[in-house]
Amino acid sequence: MFRLLRPLRSPPLAALLLAAAGCATPPPPVYQDESFSAESPFAYWSTRTPEAICEVGRRALLSQGYQVADSKAETVRGEKFFQPQMDHGMKLSITLVCLPSNVGAVVYANALETRYELRSRGSSAGVSVAGLGSISVPWASDKDVLVKVGEQTVSDPDFYRRLFALIESLGG
Repeated sequence: MFRLLRPLRSPPLAALLLAAAGCATPPPPVYQDESFSAESPFAYWSTRTPEAICEVGRRALLSQGYQVADSKAETVRGEKFFQPQMDHGMKLSITLVCLPSNVGAVVYANALETRYELRSRGSSAGVSVAGLGSISVPWASDKDVLVKVGEQTVSDPDFYRRLFALIESLGG
């Protein structure tokens, strides 16, 4: 009636299982690839004062549809939401920090991309009958939840070149 399971003797299947087990290992630490180069795509130099260049940066973000909720004299934060697919959403958050420099000011920019997925959250209903036990039945639900699935700093130098070119064209 019952069969005993035999050990796997198929080399391709064993290799596949070992490869799948290897996928479960965590990636190497990201700090090992951090170069701390003197050349940075995150910085823009201006002859304006820090307050003046941050104002230009605020206007640049507003001109592109970013919501600027936190704006101080030397710091600007803006967010823009995207929906590339029906069940996926993305948020791009940009922070500009304007500091004094020997030529006027330097603007440090940092963008953070956050990815979301729309997932259905189901529920179940359970019934218990004395003597017979209990049963749990999945219950259809229309409760969709937006779940954060990833977040990463944008490190593409072209992205920052485009941002700084816009700031420069607006008077930076």
